[in-house]
Amino acid sequence: MKLNELKPTPGSRRGRKRLGCGVGSGHGKTAGRGHKGQKSRTGGKIARGFEGGQMPLIRRVPKRGFTPRARTPWQVVNVGQLERFEEGAHVDAAALYEAGLVRNAVDPVKLLGQGELGKKLDIAVAAASAQAAAKVEAAGGSLKLTRS
Repeated sequence: MKLNELKPTPGSRRGRKRLGCGVGSGHGKTAGRGHKGQKSRTGGKIARGFEGGQMPLIRRVPKRGFTPRARTPWQVVNVGQLERFEEGAHVDAAALYEAGLVRNAVDPVKLLGQGELGKKLDIAVAAASAQAAAKVEAAGGSLKLTRS
């Protein structure tokens, strides 16, 4: 078989619908638009969200607040939650995800100081509060901030 011998599968390609070309074509007279009404008219487009004159849903629902686009989606983990890891373990976003402490291993993780830590852990997170850093150091562990 050669490139010039390739043909589409029979029935997979259709000709374009030629509208308004006489009654015998099957698409004459109203040209497939039905009878009367806004959608049958030239330029009779309906704006997105238009509900026939009824007050649109977007205008009926109250609006509140503001969500900044550039907000960092922090995932928060407290020091007390790290007790489930074994002594000397390396704790990073992937380990926290496997332990079920964060939603995913991609978004940055912030370590906060609630709870107590009695184990020496090697922790690598994007950010940490001063209280959390102090508790990790007091337990003999190390804290590395992966985000600059």
